[in-house]
Amino acid sequence: MAGERLGGGNDAGAVRVGATVRRPVREWTAAVHALLRHLERKGFAGAPRVLGVDDDGHEVLTYLEGDTTGDAAVWPSWTRSEDTLVQVAHWLRAYHRAVADFVPPPDARWRTGARWSPGLVIGHNDAGPFNAAHRGGRLTGFFDWDFAGPTTVDAEVALVAHCWVPLHARHVDALTGFTAFETRPARLRRFLDAYGWRGRPETLVRNVQVQMAERAARIRRLGHTGEGLYGRLLRCGVAEELDAGVRELNEFSR
Repeated sequence: MAGERLGGGNDAGAVRVGATVRRPVREWTAAVHALLRHLERKGFAGAPRVLGVDDDGHEVLTYLEGDTTGDAAVWPSWTRSEDTLVQVAHWLRAYHRAVADFVPPPDARWRTGARWSPGLVIGHNDAGPFNAAHRGGRLTGFFDWDFAGPTTVDAEVALVAHCWVPLHARHVDALTGFTAFETRPARLRRFLDAYGWRGRPETLVRNVQVQMAERAARIRRLGHTGEGLYGRLLRCGVAEELDAGVRELNEFSR
């Protein structure tokens, strides 16, 4: 396919063609399209729009204008700014309001394999700096909705805080350019206040640990063949990095 292959991420295949992005259709694409069309109807601007499927069997989405982390080892400074952190919290709050009344189609299949039931929301589930677009000092929104699926509001707040405070293992965050670890408790409080989350920060940190441990276990379970996305994550040592993050967060509030 003619176009500009987009960098970043562990699951390659996105190509920019003009003002659109073309990506392979997967078994969860129809469910994601139902979600994105709901967001469009609600007037939510922080996500791509669905334009259909082309003759080659690729989904066609609008391109979110803005800078991205791309393939850079050290991420741009905007990914670490407090202003961006607050904007991400506001984006997440607006997204949760827009998605609150979304009921997935009965036959919806999500990449996570989870099933929706009343009381859950469909989260982005991967709203980190690597999937963000930023332009003119403002967060444009998030792309790559492949991991969208059922979750709880609290779990997604914890996941986004994990990505943006950030709350990875220190050596992982240092590689991307974040080294101000002493500011993390204050950054977490700022993020939660901006979102309007009223729970205890310690409870959210524990939620982060649980999700990290579950993701490490999933990578090991699905990556043992060495093939596909989870095989690549396992070979790159992501499961061990998650283990280290869980251990280090035991000291986070001390």
